[in-house]
Amino acid sequence: MIAVIQRVHRANVTIEGLTRACINTGLVILLGVTAGDMEADADFLVDKIGGLRIFPDEKGKMNISLKDSGGAALIISQFTLCGDWRKGRRPSFTGAAKPDEGERLYDYFCDHMRLAEIPVETGKFGAMMDVSLVNDGPVTFVLDSKQK
Repeated sequence: MIAVIQRVHRANVTIEGLTRACINTGLVILLGVTAGDMEADADFLVDKIGGLRIFPDEKGKMNISLKDSGGAALIISQFTLCGDWRKGRRPSFTGAAKPDEGERLYDYFCDHMRLAEIPVETGKFGAMMDVSLVNDGPVTFVLDSKQK
């Protein structure tokens, strides 16, 4: 499971011109579910992301977690994170989880972020979405559950 997390001042997602979700301070999480991922991968990322100290304290140092900051998460499914671009010019997506399993684990991840008492907004799995954000920092990390 791969997550690209971006610290934001605000973000929103629209589908077919309609705003589906928006957050203020927090994280945009682009989540790619790879073939073979399990709940343990989602659990690892939920724990890591919720506790990662990447928000500024009163001295401006990255020392506060998402959970402690009171920020929210906007979670967007993004199978293209699982693309293999090493050969040729057209990426292969055979490493991504099958859609049913990808959606199940995406929902699991979102549900467990909520169980961690983090406010969560979401896109729509499998939909074409327009994601807008104002990056804070910029602060961006790529987390891969296989690199524990």
